[in-house]
Amino acid sequence: MQLNKQFLTGKARAVLPEKVLQFGTGVLLRGLPDYFIDKANKAGIFNGRIVVVKSTDKGNTDAYSEQDYLYTHCIQGIMQGRRVEEYVVNDAISRVLSATGEWEQILECAADPEMEIIISNTTEVGITLTADNIDAAPPASFPGKLLAFLLRRYRHFKGDINKGMVIIPTELIPDNGTKLQHILLELAQQHQLEAAFINWLSAANHICNSLVDRIVPGALPAAAQAAVEAQLRYSDQLMIMSEPYALWAIETSSERVRKVLSFAPADSGVVLAPDINIFRELKLRLLNGTHTLSCGLAVLAGFNTVKEAMEDTAMESCISALAQHEIVPAITDVTIREDAALRFAGSVLDRFRNPFIEHRWQSITMQYTSKMKMRVIPVIVRHYQRLDEVPALMALGFAAYLLFMRDGEVTDDYAAYFKEKWQKLEPAVLVQTVLKDTALWGVDLTQLPGFSHAVTIMMGALLTEGAPSLIRRVSEETTIA
Repeated sequence: MQLNKQFLTGKARAVLPEKVLQFGTGVLLRGLPDYFIDKANKAGIFNGRIVVVKSTDKGNTDAYSEQDYLYTHCIQGIMQGRRVEEYVVNDAISRVLSATGEWEQILECAADPEMEIIISNTTEVGITLTADNIDAAPPASFPGKLLAFLLRRYRHFKGDINKGMVIIPTELIPDNGTKLQHILLELAQQHQLEAAFINWLSAANHICNSLVDRIVPGALPAAAQAAVEAQLRYSDQLMIMSEPYALWAIETSSERVRKVLSFAPADSGVVLAPDINIFRELKLRLLNGTHTLSCGLAVLAGFNTVKEAMEDTAMESCISALAQHEIVPAITDVTIREDAALRFAGSVLDRFRNPFIEHRWQSITMQYTSKMKMRVIPVIVRHYQRLDEVPALMALGFAAYLLFMRDGEVTDDYAAYFKEKWQKLEPAVLVQTVLKDTALWGVDLTQLPGFSHAVTIMMGALLTEGAPSLIRRVSEETTIA
């Protein structure tokens, strides 16, 4: 039998007002913001539902209506060292509307006084300024659609300053809210909208920067889904899976925003703070940085997935020591406390150990050089600013990166650069040449005492004894606190 409202346990399905307009049907939204809102509703502290806007023409919304807008959220993984398996029927969505065929119905939501929040995830390219017609049905771009909605709301409520929206983009770009606000204002100027509306747009609406962090692979593998459906005794076309870890950091100092986002207290993963850069820094350095420094070494050692690497005692020891003993000391300062960084590192390692997620190392190596420059080089530099020692595991990760890049077929904008260097230079000379390239890194890495020597030694060991043997040897010299 297919999932529908008959499977809801307890009291009858509550009739809650529509408080949220959500641009996007993707699994990240269903697995993170929608999860938090559903959890708050069940706790009786938000009591509002979501109107989802399907912006693209691909696919249809039949599965939602056929299941009474319910879907199963499978939460599977490791949390604080313990295995987690939880199955939640999400009841937060009230309806799904197609921007292409139901644009007027979407605009009608602007007249609803209960509507207070707008959420989006339209991919990174969604928050860009384009020549758009906001009078189209619908406008082509997400900012165009959003501006048309806000204009309708402004006109319906006659410019009431209390009827502005709290708008939270979740697109994975820094300062996503700030960028979206600038685009909306520019688009309003391009359309020569009245000054009173532009003032209302700025003064009455709160567009918040936000950071989301949760791995939501989406649909389960067929065999796994069949097993879950057999256990739950219903079928579900919309079933999704995510890891237990969840963070939605929203940047605000406004008491009004805090009042509107009344779902926040339902889960500690929702953080309202005047500055969310600390969360971005922790994620960038400890999650992304550890991935980047480990991926080349893992591929060279023959590990296909992160899970496989964490199941190997020696590799797990190297990855854990890298995060806890080299990256954490480098990034802690007056802004990031050591205990907070260590807790975050522990959660990262739990996420790496997740037995339910097949995260392939090869995919992490895509655009390896740009990731190394953005995620890792600042940490290496800061390590030297704070500590008087060579970061041996960072040197090993960098050596593995250089060796990985010897293959000219890698997916990297600098593939040709490294192919040429490997064809012309001996390994020791190549290390010096690449580390010294300020055009590549923005800094001369040979000026960091002992780093180029350590990378050269690690490179030689990788070439002579191979990655598996070197990993075992390094792990024997590494003590995890």
